[in-house]
Amino acid sequence: MLTAPPALAPLLARGALLSPFRRPRPDAPFPRTRLVLPGLRADPARSAAYARVCGFPAGADTLPPTYPHVLGFPLAMRLMSGRDFPLPLLGLVHTSIGITRHRPLPVTGAYDLSVRVEDLAPHRRGTEAAVVTEVRDGEEVVWESRSTYLARHRTSGQDAAHHPAREEREPYEPLPAVDEWRLAGDLGRRYGAASGDRNPIHLHPLTARLFGFPRAIAHGMWTVARCLAAHGVPDAAVVRADFQAPVLLPGTVTYAARDGRFELRGAGDRVHLTGDVRPA
Repeated sequence: MLTAPPALAPLLARGALLSPFRRPRPDAPFPRTRLVLPGLRADPARSAAYARVCGFPAGADTLPPTYPHVLGFPLAMRLMSGRDFPLPLLGLVHTSIGITRHRPLPVTGAYDLSVRVEDLAPHRRGTEAAVVTEVRDGEEVVWESRSTYLARHRTSGQDAAHHPAREEREPYEPLPAVDEWRLAGDLGRRYGAASGDRNPIHLHPLTARLFGFPRAIAHGMWTVARCLAAHGVPDAAVVRADFQAPVLLPGTVTYAARDGRFELRGAGDRVHLTGDVRPA
C-alpha cells in the first residue's frame, strides 16, 4: 500500500536502464503485486488543466472519464519498470484501452486506486501485457480499465496460433467525418504538463527521432480523450479504443463518428484510432 503516487521520471529512467536485459515471452513470470493508493484526491487545478487540453467542458464538478487513467499511470509505471516485469519498457506500445465508468466521479471525492498486471498473452508481433486499474469509493468499484501494452519481438507461428482471434478484424469501412482538428507542435508538451506523462517521444522532434519517429507524436491517451470529449460519454459507460498508428505533431486529423463508434484519421485516410462508446 502506497501513501503517495510515485514520481514518473525515476521510474522511466529505471525502466530504460533495465530494458536491454529483458527477455520477453508470453509464458514469462510477471509481478502479481497489486499496488494500492488509498484516500487519493485529485488536484482540481490539474484535472481542470487536463480537461482543457483534451477538450472536455470547463468547470465540470466531475473528473473527465479518462482522468483516472492519469491518476493510476504512475502505479502502472512502477510495476512495469520493476525488476520482475519481463517486458522492456523502452519501445513498449500502448495498443488498446477498455474503460468502464459505473458513475461519474466528483472532483472533490477521495478514492482508493489500485493497479495490477493481469496477464501476458502472445501477439503476432510479440508479447502483450494487460494492466488493470480500479477506482473504488469505499467498497464500490466506480471506474475500471484494462490497458494492453505490446513488446515487439520475434515470435513462433505456434505462439500466434494460440490467439488467432486477437488479430481478426472486420473489413474497414470509414465512418462519416464530423470535424477536422489542427494539432499544434507543442500539444505533447501541453498534455504532458497536465497528465505528468513526459515521455520524450511526445515532447520534441529531436528526442522523438532518438526513438525512430520523424517528429514528436501525440499521446495515445490524448487522442482517446479528445475523441470522447467530442463524442460525449454517458454517466455509466463502457469505452473501448484501439491504437492503430501514431499521430505526428504538428498535423491535421479528421474526427469521424456514427452510432456510438468513433475514429481518428490522418492524411490518405490513415486510421490512427478506432473506438466505441455504449451505455454500461
